[in-house]
Amino acid sequence: MNLLPLGLNIQGRRAVVVGGGPVAARRVAALLAAGAEVVVVAPFACEDIADAAAAARLTWLVRDYAAGDLEDAWLAFSATGSPQVDARVAADADAARVWCAKGGDSRNSRVWTPAVAEADGVQISVNAGGDPRRAVAIRNAVASQLDSGELPLRRHRRSGQPGSVALVGGGPGDAGLITTRGRRLLAQADVVVADRLGPRGLLDELAPEVQIIEVGKTPGHHPVPQHEINRILVEQALLGNRVVRLKGGDPYVLGRGGEEADHCRAHGVPVEIVPGVTSAVSVPAAAGIPVTHRGVAKSFSVLTGHEEIGTVPPGTDHTVVLLMGVSRLRDTAAALLAAGRPADCPVGIVEDGYGPGQRVTTGTLVTIAAKAEAVGVKSPAVIVVGDVVRLSPHYE
Repeated sequence: MNLLPLGLNIQGRRAVVVGGGPVAARRVAALLAAGAEVVVVAPFACEDIADAAAAARLTWLVRDYAAGDLEDAWLAFSATGSPQVDARVAADADAARVWCAKGGDSRNSRVWTPAVAEADGVQISVNAGGDPRRAVAIRNAVASQLDSGELPLRRHRRSGQPGSVALVGGGPGDAGLITTRGRRLLAQADVVVADRLGPRGLLDELAPEVQIIEVGKTPGHHPVPQHEINRILVEQALLGNRVVRLKGGDPYVLGRGGEEADHCRAHGVPVEIVPGVTSAVSVPAAAGIPVTHRGVAKSFSVLTGHEEIGTVPPGTDHTVVLLMGVSRLRDTAAALLAAGRPADCPVGIVEDGYGPGQRVTTGTLVTIAAKAEAVGVKSPAVIVVGDVVRLSPHYE
């Protein structure tokens, strides 16, 4: 059957639903969401319809269908389960020139109800030749791709709405470890302010017109200082852009996300925080090192340097995770020894976690600095100190 696909603006228009079962309830819910003036004709109705009637969201005529019930209607749905009643409603609708979806008889229906997926103002309607299960299966597949950001959701026309900023935690770098929400926001972005770490491969999937602003930092080298990053985020959002600040790990775990969020809010820019898989936990896991393990360690601390070493428990059953600590490794190891950790306390270093250059170096507090220097350990790397390192298959 040839169909003309259309989007129907039925806000404020009367729509009549004949029937009160689950199918009718689904039609009612869609009509109410579209702003229609809904009239239900049925001697009995399921709870959803009854509740909506009690809340005065629709009119329920508690009786069988009768001639004249389609008067002033713009659209009708017949879902009584009775072929005779549904045929009568469809015939009356034809006579009154009212478009009618005839339940259970798609071949003789003037209107087909599609399976619908929605995301960020995009609505996908699927008809499958009268096969509703097939339509739903296709709809679900499309909806999954919309949610995951695999389909291009970016707007190409300005909506007139103000811009916004999303601080997206990209995880340790593997494109498969960003959250679904983060991937979707990337697909919608006009501007991406990107770190050196994080899922860089996803940038290659963006449309050519998406502006990518590089603000990556390396140890001891910050070509774009934090106050300038803050300014860029606000400036781009005030231009009406959807801005994604793509960060490695989690924005709120030693990522200065709180500062960026505060700056955006202080300038009236809406900001959303999308958590990510922090490298403090995920990178050790890539090397088979759990930060906690029953009978081995039940707590852990995440630090960025040796200055805080005196604040953590000295026992090897408390895991210490060091971020950005390669350049101060010798000093940090000495500080841990001075704070009471035993000389044979295991240490593991995981470079480029989940990346093509992932490498694991293990040793003890006494030997690790020399081993790291010998093999040329470089950032990005996560250092783990504690008994849990022995659980790694790389531990020697």
